[in-house]
This record gives sequence, structure tokens and C-alpha cells, in this order.
Amino acid sequence: RRRVGARPRPGAGTAMLTVLSAAVAVVVVISLPWWLPARVVALRVRVLTRINGEESIPVPGDLVGVDRFKEVYSHPAASGRSRGAALSDLFWYWLAPGPEMHQEHLEAGERYDAVALATRRVLAVPRTRVEELTRRCVNRALRDRRGMVRLRDLVMPVWAEFSYELVFGEPCPPQARDLIVGNADDVVTSLKCCGLRHMDRRDRLTGYLVERLSDVRHELPQGLSAREQALYLQGAFFNTAVVQMSEATAHVLMVLAQHPRVQTAARGGDDRYLDQVISETLRLYPLFGIAHRVTTGEIPLGDGAAIPAGSVLCFNYPEFHRAGLPDPDRFDPDRFSASSASQGRPVHPARPVHLARPVREINHIPFGVAANRPCPAWRLAPIALRVAVRETLHAYELDSTASHTRSLPNRGPCLLTPLAAGRGPEFHLKLLFMRFRDRWEDVWRSLVQLVLGTYMVWDARRLRLCERHFAEDTCPVGVRGHES
Repeated sequence: RRRVGARPRPGAGTAMLTVLSAAVAVVVVISLPWWLPARVVALRVRVLTRINGEESIPVPGDLVGVDRFKEVYSHPAASGRSRGAALSDLFWYWLAPGPEMHQEHLEAGERYDAVALATRRVLAVPRTRVEELTRRCVNRALRDRRGMVRLRDLVMPVWAEFSYELVFGEPCPPQARDLIVGNADDVVTSLKCCGLRHMDRRDRLTGYLVERLSDVRHELPQGLSAREQALYLQGAFFNTAVVQMSEATAHVLMVLAQHPRVQTAARGGDDRYLDQVISETLRLYPLFGIAHRVTTGEIPLGDGAAIPAGSVLCFNYPEFHRAGLPDPDRFDPDRFSASSASQGRPVHPARPVHLARPVREINHIPFGVAANRPCPAWRLAPIALRVAVRETLHAYELDSTASHTRSLPNRGPCLLTPLAAGRGPEFHLKLLFMRFRDRWEDVWRSLVQLVLGTYMVWDARRLRLCERHFAEDTCPVGVRGHES
């Protein structure tokens, strides 16, 4: 008999419900690496395309399809870059200090023309010198490296030294390399929402460049103050150039690490096959996610429809690159083989057919479009990237079981094994550990990106760096403020 006042014991149904709830919780926790990171990336893309509100137009989208992507992108009225876009406040925030001097964010006009001319002068380097300089920088960075590395961290000093020598015409001293890497790493880390920006690191590089302006080997843009000239150099060559080349190299090495047959073919083949690998990598993992442009006039679409002036066009590179291809998420360098396209069958990577360009039209604009602010390094970058990848392949076997996404927030975990050393008995255990560690880092990193990304969007809208700049640009001299 139950005693009077005694508590009833939980029944079998309650116990079963408790066990079931615990099991569900365990399953959800275990499954986090397979769904949470992708959801966070999708949310970030949605935020970038919607931050401007009703006037933000995704391209391709309902209004502008894939078939008119290049046409609209190339239209003369799709030439605005910063003024009038709330999204610009966020990019200026990430690229500070000096986003108003960054070539990619300057509005069309005399200042943009002067800056673009200076950039072309710096980049006008003979092919042989580009190859020799890249080879030297890569071999210095790779010397005695082996084991677990983060590819972006591995190659960022390469492109820091490379960019320094382009600008100053002399080998990069360690002090300058460390300043450039610290600046570029801080920029890209905040861009990925993996960490907050640290302006002290960036300002140290600005101060260094101000002191070294007289040593720049080419004429700098006229009509700029010394600080503005330093900020121009910092933005074009020590932010964008270093970050984008590091990202591109890490992406190519990651796909080679995860596709052994392609790696073998690229190591033993000629440059044309390696070019196919690079082209397919930049198709699948474009360096630009969303490129926004502000319309300076109306863009007619036919049948009475038009994109009004002042609209923010958000050009989605990954979606454009995927359109019109069978199995677009599969890595396949043979998409860029004319023989494969014409015969309708894949070419085995061990027996690649090396032809310059595909017969079939592929939606592929890794360096933008020529009519609208293309990447100024569209000629130099592929040459340098090819040499960097080739030198790495000639020295190492690459292996990776880490996740590989376009944004590369994990910085490209990879196992480097010198070709002469061979893989040891612990090789597979290292790859298993890499896979386990990376999956769970993805979970934590996704939560960090969600929190820090939300904060930085709020902080950027609070500071309104771009909006304030253009508002102050119309004020009388002496009324303007200064952002520290």
C-alpha cells in the first residue's frame, strides 16, 4: 500500500519520454556539423542581399535572369559602387581604414581614374619577372614546412612579400611582411565574421606606408595627401591583393588535396591542364560572393520594364557560375576542356586533353566583367597563381579531409607531406583527426559568425562610414569630421 502523503513514483511512460528526449537531444547535437554551418552561410548571403531593403535587386533573380546577367552587369548605368547603398557601410567598415581611397569602392571620376592608372603601372610587370618573383616567395615560405597547416595562413606571407616587391621593387623585410600579414589577416577574419576588427593592427601598417612613400617605385596618384596615398596602397595591394591571392591559392590547393587523381595529373601535366584546374576551382569557389553595384541611371529591360536609378544590384557570383551546368557542385576540371565539351564525355584526369578554352559557353567571370570595374590583376593573378600551385605540387603531397566551402572560414586545413619523405603509418589517423576536429570547429565557428556578424552589421550601420563620407563631401571645408 502507498503511504499517505508519499510522492507517486514516475511511471514507465514518463521514463520513456525522458529517455526519448535525451536521445533526440544527442542526435541533434551530433548532427550539428552537418547542417548548422550551411544554414549560417545561407543566412549571411540573405543578409547581404536584403540589407538594402526594397531597392536591393538580386541578380540573377526574378527581375534579371541568368541570360541577362552579363548584359546588366556591363550596362553603363550599373557603375555606382558605394554612394547610396546601405550595404556599402558594411564593406567600408570591414575595409577601414581608408575605404574611401580603395579603388574598388571609389565612385567613377577623376580620382578613380588617377588611382586606376597608378594600379596599372604597378601591375605592368613582365611575365618572366612575375614567375620568378612568385617562385622565390613560395620557396622561401615553404622551406622546411610539413605536417598539419592552414593553407591560407601558409600562403599569406607569400603574397605579402610578392605585393611588397611589386610596390617597392626590393625584397620584403620581415618587419614589413609581419605588418602586411597582420593587416590582411585581420581584414579577412572580420570579413568572414570570424573575429572583430582590430584597428591598431591596420593603423600600424598605414603609419609604415606613410613613412615609405618616397621608396615606392612608381608614381603615386596625384592630388592626394600622403596619408591618402598610403591608404590607397594599403587597400589595393596590402588588403585586397594579399587577401584574394591567399584565398585563391588556398582554394586551389584544397581541391587538389581532396582529389588525388587530379593532383597527380596536375603534378605531371603541363600548364594547360593546371589552368583547367584553376578555372574550375574559381568557378566552384569564386572569390566574390555578392558584388553590389548602384545604378546611376535607369536600365531598360524591355516591354516597359526597367531597373530604376538608385537601385542596388547584388550580383551573385556562385549562383551565376552554377547555372546551366549538369551537376554544378561537382569539381570537374574537364568542363574547361574543349574536347570533353565537344564529344560529350569526360576526360580521365590521368590523360587530360589540354586545350585553351571550352567549346561550350560556361558562366564564368572569376575576375568580373571588362565593362564594369574588372579586377585590375586579371592578367597578372593567373600567372602568379599557377606558379605558386606548381611549386607547391613539386614539393609536397597534399591531403585534406576538412570541409571546403566558398568562404573558407576554416582557412584550409591540410596535411603537407614532402614528396621525398612518403606517408608514414600515422597518415590515416592524422586525416581522421583532421576531419573530426574540423567538423566540430565548424559548429563553434558558425555560432561565432552568427554573433559577431550580427554585431558588426549593427556597428557598421551605427557608424555609417560610407553615408557620412558622402554627406560630409557636400559640406563646406572645415565642417568635415574624421573617422579614427
